[in-house]
Amino acid sequence: QVRLVESGGGSVQAGGSLRLSCAASGFTYRSNCMGWFRQAPGKDREGVALIYTGGGSTYYADSVKSRFTISQDNAKNTVYLQMNSLKPEDTAMYYCAAAPGSVVSGRRCLAAIATDFGYWGQGTQVTVSS
Repeated sequence: QVRLVESGGGSVQAGGSLRLSCAASGFTYRSNCMGWFRQAPGKDREGVALIYTGGGSTYYADSVKSRFTISQDNAKNTVYLQMNSLKPEDTAMYYCAAAPGSVVSGRRCLAAIATDFGYWGQGTQVTVSS
């Protein structure tokens, strides 16, 4: 059974940093599409960053480019989201998502949307105060 467990959320002042972790278990970790999404109250779920673990290619939403970094640790089956220079508009519930590479591979992963992902974590709250 695939399981994704997020951690690392919290409250921080604007300009601060947080690192989110997503520990994956229950499926072949390499060559999968992993992503971070966020959802603020009253808004649609938004794709923040994506990574294809087969080669490490990444995608970032314009709103977080140069501030957020998605990375992977193959030995720990974990994907990270390093968030720097946080802004109040980054406040949201952040979710980790995964899709097997056999379903969403390579180039398609970097254009993936929420409905492409079959596995989701429980979410971790990030709150940025001004």
